[in-house]
Amino acid sequence: MQLLIQPDGGVRCIYDEAINLSALGRVQIRRASHVEPNDDGRWFADLDVSGGPCLGPFDRRSDALAAELRWLCDNWLVSEPAR
Repeated sequence: MQLLIQPDGGVRCIYDEAINLSALGRVQIRRASHVEPNDDGRWFADLDVSGGPCLGPFDRRSDALAAELRWLCDNWLVSEPAR
């Protein structure tokens, strides 16, 4: 789990249950994407709520979740994209 400490003392991360985040202070959790199947059973990770693309299609949900995590780590964690 990567934690980004911001200049104002806030902490950004991609939610994980590896540590108890409430130990760091008040927690605010926001949805980063929607991982959903289409009518054909193929999976998409729609990152619009994080300013990102719609990734997919993927044959397996786990592949869509892995792509979602990669995109968030590479594009959102360090610097939130402009909307």
